[in-house]
Amino acid sequence: MPVRKKSPVQVAAVFKALGHPARLKMVRELVDGGKCVCDLVEAAGLGWSTVSRHLSVLREAGVVRDEKRAQQVIYQLEMPCVGRFMDCLENPARFPQMHASCCGD
Repeated sequence: MPVRKKSPVQVAAVFKALGHPARLKMVRELVDGGKCVCDLVEAAGLGWSTVSRHLSVLREAGVVRDEKRAQQVIYQLEMPCVGRFMDCLENPARFPQMHASCCGD
């Protein structure tokens, strides 16, 4: 399936969706693979309804996708580049060439 270019509005929606610490925690959990909502509730340290709302924001922005498996809903990253972007921001020493070329460090 070809990857389509995102419009500026879609890109802004992704950044907006990532603009909450709880959603960043959930995305970080999903970097290693799909997780059920119960795992994300535990990781975020929030209630089920709050986590569900955050996941809805991430899903609407296209950051995650969900899949029903038996009685569980499994969430997975739809945009693996988000995890790499977070890695770059959190661990700049692991990406010296990228930081030298784009961040002026």
